[in-house]
Order: sequence, then C-alpha cells, then structure tokens
Amino acid sequence: MLQSYISEIGRSAKSYCEHTARTQPTLSDIVVTLVEMGFNVDTLPAYAKRSQRMVITAPPVTNQPVTPKALTAGQNRPHPPHIPSHFPEFPDPHTYIKTPTYREPVSDYQVLREKAASQRRDVERALTRFMAKTGETQSLFKDDVSTFPLIAARPFTIPYLTALLPSELEMQQMEETDSSEQDEQTDTENLPLHISPALLKQVFNSLMLSDSAQVQVGSSWPEGTDFLWTLSLLELGSRYPPFLLEQGAHRHLYFIMVLLFFS
Repeated sequence: MLQSYISEIGRSAKSYCEHTARTQPTLSDIVVTLVEMGFNVDTLPAYAKRSQRMVITAPPVTNQPVTPKALTAGQNRPHPPHIPSHFPEFPDPHTYIKTPTYREPVSDYQVLREKAASQRRDVERALTRFMAKTGETQSLFKDDVSTFPLIAARPFTIPYLTALLPSELEMQQMEETDSSEQDEQTDTENLPLHISPALLKQVFNSLMLSDSAQVQVGSSWPEGTDFLWTLSLLELGSRYPPFLLEQGAHRHLYFIMVLLFFS
C-alpha cells in the first residue's frame, strides 16, 4: 500500500509538471499532488522536527580500483565547458593520428598494355551494344530475337557504283601526284630562260682555279651574266650535279659566295 501511494504521488506530480510545459517536477508540483490526494501539508514541518526522528546515514563510498589501460599514449583531452562531466572521456591522442596514403601509379609495361587492351575492348563492346539497341539488328536464332543481336548490314541501293567510283587511296595518290607536278612546273617557270647547260659549264670551268693562281674580287664574268643570273646559278647547282663535282668544284663554292657578296 505504501508503494502504491508513493507511485501515485510521483505520477501525479509528473502530470502537473508536463501540464506546465516542464520536464522536471518541482516542490510546488508535489504540494499540489498531496493536496489533491487529501493530505494535510501543514503537519509536515512538525513531523520533520519530532524528537524521536531516525536519521539514516548514507552508505560509505568505496573507491573501485582503477585498472590501467594496456595501451596508452599521452594524456587524454579534458572535456570542454559545454560537455557534462559524467560523459565518457575522449579517446587516446593516438586515435586522432592519421597517415595519408597515396596510390602509386602503375608503370609496368605489361600491365599498361593489358589495361589499354581491356579499355579498348570495353569501348568496342559498349559501342556495339549501343548501335545494336538504336539501329536495326539481326539475330542468330529465329526463336529468341534478343539473344546474340548482330548489327544489320546496310547494302548500297546501287552496288555497281562502288566499282565505278575511285577509292579514297586512289584519290589521295592522284592529288599528291598533281601537287608534285605543279610544284616542279612552278620551279621551272621561276628560272631564267637564257641559262643553258653549256653556259653553266663555261662558268664553272672559269672557276676551276689551280692552287698557284690568284683570284681578285673584281674578276670578269662570262658575257651575258649578272647578279640575278648568279643566284639562278646556285639554284641550278642541285639540278646539274656532274658540273658541281667535276674537277673538285665543290671546293670553290665559298669563292662563288664571296663574289656574289662584292659584286
């Protein structure tokens, strides 16, 4: 009966507390509860001051032995002011230590080739599946059309035109041949028309000097030659290699450049 009475006081005090938008009951809630239950609150001070009052002392507090941790490193951080003291302690400082890890790039030739081949195969499969889903397909099996779909071939409407039209390789070769012929024709048109191989040979024979001969800078040139003709002579040197190599003419190319500079 005493337990039921105390439980009822606690339940009613809790109800009054929540009715006033609070979560923790106060003394006023308990007083209102006792009044509602028919208890005379004025007799409580006289009962508390009676002479034969029994005082129940608190049990002695025994400190439990603290078992040291097996793995400890450093001192734990204290709680900040906003964290209550009854909360558990922070973990050891080594818990917050982090080591960044980086994945080393693969540099093995065989692994790179295998990876490139795998990626190429995946791209081809993805492209094949995309074309098979978006375009017309043909199946290997008549019963199940969705199994092993193949990309349908699209034949030309007029197949004999393919044999009549030139291929891309033939067109490219024809364009390269036309461009090379046009370049040679342009080079030929830029040369003076009055230069002949005989006159060219005469000029080189006049430059075939012996080791004892002395050459002056103002030496006369063959008749009908000028500065532009001399420039054309150097340009024609590559077209007539027998004249350049005859009697060691390659040793006198520097002499030609000196004459061009002072003429």
